[in-house]
Amino acid sequence: MYRFKRFFLLLTAVICSQLVSAQKFTPKSRTELGFLLGGSHYFGDLNQEKLFRFTSPAAQLLMRYNVHARLAWRTNIGIGKVYGMDAKSSDPLLVNRNLSFKSIILEASTGVEFHYLKFQIGHRKYNFTHYILAQIGLFYMNPKAELNGTWYNLRDVGTEGQGTTLTDQKRYGLIQLCVPLGLGFKFSPNERISIGLEYGIRKTFTDYLDDVKSNTYVLKSRMAEENSEVAAQLSNRSLDQNDYGVRGNANTKDWYSFFGLTVTIQIGKHNPCVQP
Repeated sequence: MYRFKRFFLLLTAVICSQLVSAQKFTPKSRTELGFLLGGSHYFGDLNQEKLFRFTSPAAQLLMRYNVHARLAWRTNIGIGKVYGMDAKSSDPLLVNRNLSFKSIILEASTGVEFHYLKFQIGHRKYNFTHYILAQIGLFYMNPKAELNGTWYNLRDVGTEGQGTTLTDQKRYGLIQLCVPLGLGFKFSPNERISIGLEYGIRKTFTDYLDDVKSNTYVLKSRMAEENSEVAAQLSNRSLDQNDYGVRGNANTKDWYSFFGLTVTIQIGKHNPCVQP
């Protein structure tokens, strides 16, 4: 009887260890689904001074696949709005330029999330970490501006002479490449949930998120003649109507960000006592 009990306990231990191992390594137990709720903002020709000056609500759906305790594969789908206006600047030259824009941002990105500390949802010891995020993605933009109560798609207008003989610039694409880079921290309050805060900046490869790139203006008279009167007015909105002022900075690209609170739920059960 004693030997039978020992054999039974040993068999039970082996079966439990196999079940625990299976729970640890199932795709469901490695996968988290959730969201980010927060804001978005932009930094470029129409916001050169304060990073968070023009902030709008933003949200992301996100998925993590935990490769191991120090590394996760992360995919996001997000929506936000960016905008900027010279009228809010403290620089008199920018106030005189008087340009403005707004744009919806739709983004899809994927990449790696590296944990500074070991992390596993529900684990008593490894339930907190800082992390860095490095991804690559695509985003959709469509800068607009208002004139006399009507909103115009600036790409279609061609405010820097795109689509005419006034410049050799082509009309820019509304779908662009971005490189999201982020910092954050997260903790696990129970066996299934992760909560954190994150800030992510997006490097872009376009200077047209705000529709402003060229250093100089096209003459209003020529813009009106070869393009349209609307294009002429939206191209140069300077208060002093100077055709020879500075419109933008062609040597820099535009940036935008998503930031906020993250909440994810692990879709598969696991044993929180298992070492990550």
